[in-house]
Amino acid sequence: MTDTASLSEAEAANELMRLARAIARHDRLYHAEDSPEVSDAEYDALVRRNAELEAAFPDLIRDDSPSRKVGHAIAASPLGKVAHEVRMMSLDNAFSSEEVAEWLARMRRFLNLPEAAPLACTAEDKIDGLSCSLRYENGKLVRAATRGDGQVGEDVTANVAHIPDIPQTLRSSRAKSRDLAGEGVSTALDANGEGDGTWEVPAVFEVRGEVYMEKQAFTALNAAQHEAGGKLFANPRNAAAGSLRQKDANVTARRPLRFWAHGWGAASEVPGATQSEVVETLRAWGFPVSPLFTRIEGDAAELIAHFNTIGAARPTLPYDIDGVVYKLDRLDWQERLGFVAKAPRWALAHKFPAERAETTVQGIDIQVGRTGKLTPVGRLAPVLVGGVTVTNVTLHNRDEIARLGLRIGDRVVIQRAGDVIPQVVENLTRNETRAAFPFPDHCPECGSEAVAEEGEVDVRCTGGLICPAQRTQRLEHFVSRKALDIEGLGEKTIAQFFALGWLESPADIYRLRKRHSEILGLEGWQEKSVDNLLAAIEAKRTPDAARLLFGLGIRHVGEVTARDLMKALGDLPALRAAAETFHNYRHGHPQVADEKASPFKARMDEAAKDTFGVSDQFGATVAHSLADFFHEPHNVAVWEDILSEVTPPRYEVKTIASRVAGKTVVFTGKLETMSRDEAKAQAERLGAKAAGSVSAKTDLLVAGPGAGSKLKKAAELGIETMDEAGWAAIVAEALGSG
Repeated sequence: MTDTASLSEAEAANELMRLARAIARHDRLYHAEDSPEVSDAEYDALVRRNAELEAAFPDLIRDDSPSRKVGHAIAASPLGKVAHEVRMMSLDNAFSSEEVAEWLARMRRFLNLPEAAPLACTAEDKIDGLSCSLRYENGKLVRAATRGDGQVGEDVTANVAHIPDIPQTLRSSRAKSRDLAGEGVSTALDANGEGDGTWEVPAVFEVRGEVYMEKQAFTALNAAQHEAGGKLFANPRNAAAGSLRQKDANVTARRPLRFWAHGWGAASEVPGATQSEVVETLRAWGFPVSPLFTRIEGDAAELIAHFNTIGAARPTLPYDIDGVVYKLDRLDWQERLGFVAKAPRWALAHKFPAERAETTVQGIDIQVGRTGKLTPVGRLAPVLVGGVTVTNVTLHNRDEIARLGLRIGDRVVIQRAGDVIPQVVENLTRNETRAAFPFPDHCPECGSEAVAEEGEVDVRCTGGLICPAQRTQRLEHFVSRKALDIEGLGEKTIAQFFALGWLESPADIYRLRKRHSEILGLEGWQEKSVDNLLAAIEAKRTPDAARLLFGLGIRHVGEVTARDLMKALGDLPALRAAAETFHNYRHGHPQVADEKASPFKARMDEAAKDTFGVSDQFGATVAHSLADFFHEPHNVAVWEDILSEVTPPRYEVKTIASRVAGKTVVFTGKLETMSRDEAKAQAERLGAKAAGSVSAKTDLLVAGPGAGSKLKKAAELGIETMDEAGWAAIVAEALGSG
């Protein structure tokens, strides 16, 4: 992993984009589909890398940054949606005692407390379940909801009615209060001034906790599912989530679900002045809470000691846990500390290290993903790790196999974190004489070349639109809003037509008009809907060349790059000619031993700019990708096939007169009224050039909130700077005069 100090802004922006997409995908798989593909440790590593990059490049923080999101948005669901009155947050993670100590120190600094001041905290085991919020009004349960994305969850009220641990009605109770007078906190006392206060049930109170399934119940459920030929669950957490999120509450009723409470959300009154006092009140109201919940008066060493105690008890617990949660006890201090983007400053999840076991690699399969990535998967001799039998492990990429020296027959150490797909941490037999694993240089699905681009560790199939593993996603991209924008041809329709053999490539979309009667004969299709779809397709017979190029999904050719290429070259035949010219230059050029060495890379970058005629932020990476695309005969066949069906006009940028015409504009910071791409498109329409970095050639910098190094450099160079409102005025002036 590259150190942040050695990254350029462009490299950091690209990595942040990839991280945002990867984390969003894993969030969807975990929270919305209950089918995670990576371990908690792998997921946490992605999140931590994202945080490192955002700290180093604050002006590159994306609108879709994972640091601003909790869980995953609820998609179409048979269950209704519920908006949380108080957002359901996630927790920041710690993986070492040093990080725990630093968390305590941060709170002391924030609260302006002496370094040695005690910070009483609660500690409890972090159960691996599904977050759930229970809303009680006047003591009666009126609604239950999953966390969802923290703001909107799924309505599971009917389902939780079948969980015995969840009371339908709360009763008033006497919850033991703690004398905190010496800490300046008043607590509820009874009429005699003693430490037992009576808390009436508030008019509104949301209890928050986890729905989970015990290990023994999980094993029995999977055995019953296997016997009935039903779906087997990967782990207790997935089983609990799948059981709770059932359209038919009777299915939930048959599943052995449990619940325990650990916090609260909206409340007309909070029954206590400390975290521990409120938890005791919840217990008195009839909610199970963690049996290992405790209050710790001391410092980090005592928190770590309790962490180790819980860790030692972990194998014997009847349920799965993945760490310990610490919370500052005093609620008035919690309120002062508040929240960061998606987590409270006053709470921390201290994660356990991964569990490990030994086994043998019995085979290595190569799977081709929907983006063409070749992922090796190790097939293992079955081994029990943390109560779950593991039979396969992701090996990530070619470099990881080489790093581990991994071959079929090797004895390996694997680890699990989060009870999902494990990882190999050590090869115990790498010194034994055995042939190295031959990583394929051609796609096992379509036979196209498989290559790793410069600076990339992943090997990808170059077959693109002809590769069966990639076809449907590529077709979805081709018709998407920013590409050809063909209305009515969505994911389900593409999948349906692909399964029937009607869609093999983009050109087949334009041949669907010959299947009018066949489409009409499919279930769910009416004559009007068929006519509308075919009309939408026919309307794209003369598509915008840049949109068509972007729609082909060539690696590194995004929406903006496609426009830049078309502006420079004018039409698609010229693009192909330039790509073939660069390919010939690349393979005829004497290369140095290290292709990443700066002299060679600089020569390639200059050759790319000269060949394609694009000067700003265009280098060999895109040129190599285009050269590889047109070097593959399958891709050329697809290219020629689509151009036999459509006729893109010559690409011309229509501009209007403005006071920024001919000038170079840079946008930085967070734009609040438009996306970065929209801003660049506006600049282009006004005859300006949108650049990505500030230099002596920059004429204007438009800075939104969070602008950092670019704003500072512009000031040093004496470049004109304005805010987003100033830019909007320029656009309005130009449009008004135009």
